[in-house]
Amino acid sequence: MSDTQGTMNNRQTSTPMRLLVTGATGFIGSRLALHARRNGIDVLATGRAEIDVERERLAELRAAEIPVEVGTLHDVGFVRRLVRDRTVVIHLAAAQHESHMPAAYFRSVNVDVVRQLLQECRAAAIRRFVYGSTMGVYGDASEQQLDEQSEVRPENPYQETKLEAEALVRAREYDFDTSIVRIAETYGPGDWRLLKLFRAIERGHFFMIGRGSNRRQCIHVNDLVRGLMLAAEHPAAVSETMIMAGREVMTTNEMVERIATALDRKPPRTQLPMWPFLAAATVLETTLQPLRIHPPLHRRRLDFFRRSFVFSTVKAQRLLGFTPEIDFQSGAADTARWYRSRGLLAPRAADEVAGRVESA
Repeated sequence: MSDTQGTMNNRQTSTPMRLLVTGATGFIGSRLALHARRNGIDVLATGRAEIDVERERLAELRAAEIPVEVGTLHDVGFVRRLVRDRTVVIHLAAAQHESHMPAAYFRSVNVDVVRQLLQECRAAAIRRFVYGSTMGVYGDASEQQLDEQSEVRPENPYQETKLEAEALVRAREYDFDTSIVRIAETYGPGDWRLLKLFRAIERGHFFMIGRGSNRRQCIHVNDLVRGLMLAAEHPAAVSETMIMAGREVMTTNEMVERIATALDRKPPRTQLPMWPFLAAATVLETTLQPLRIHPPLHRRRLDFFRRSFVFSTVKAQRLLGFTPEIDFQSGAADTARWYRSRGLLAPRAADEVAGRVESA
């Protein structure tokens, strides 16, 4: 037995998990915390509550009797209190969508915070640290299938700092068990990011920018949460980097068609060329970002229509037995029901529902 294997085996313990979830007022973090609570796990959540959706998720967590600490992970004392009696940390907090912010902001949140959190985890004798990374580390992906050994080519401060944080986590693998999960595009109940897309399709306002032939491999949040918990518990996840993506590959056209089906709408057919939008986004970013003004259109938003990401999920399946279960058609219907239940999509008209029943 190698020294490394001996160290890992010595870490295995029957002590019940006491889980800390960071970024718990985010989409994935909130679903993870709720899942853990439903399964009887002692979970502590932390996150921000600065915008309406974060405050709504905070209320949802507290309604489920999950203790939530609101604060900043830049505060050493706050972090020290969070990790003091925890055994496992799943770190999902990150700066991601703030495209108007300078590179230093992303470094502060995505690198400096991770470095400090890792230090406090070591001092608190944390058993395992799971880092939620991103498919974005691959940069402008091609049509080729990507796996954990594929070249990483980050292109913006978010991607660069997430990759740098991965290296910080790997450097701690002799202090405690570590695992890195590169997360594909995630959707499902609780996601507000795709709400605009669902609304536009339902109202007949959606138009495709470009050909819509770029490919994607979305993962339902329920599948991802299962995978993250495996990364937090399974012995084979230790010191590994794994991709977690959905069970099927589809084009953006196919994605839109399946959402339309879930909404009982005809698939939209309007298609506009990419180049005018890309040119406008470039001008807006160049003009507004130095002024710290959020551009109404930016190139990262256009990535939805132009970038392909296709993944091999063999490693997670081989090591953890992790296989995504939810196909996108079922997941889109699940998501639409969640939106309607909260009044985020218009309720079904009585004659429309009756028509569906008669035609069934």
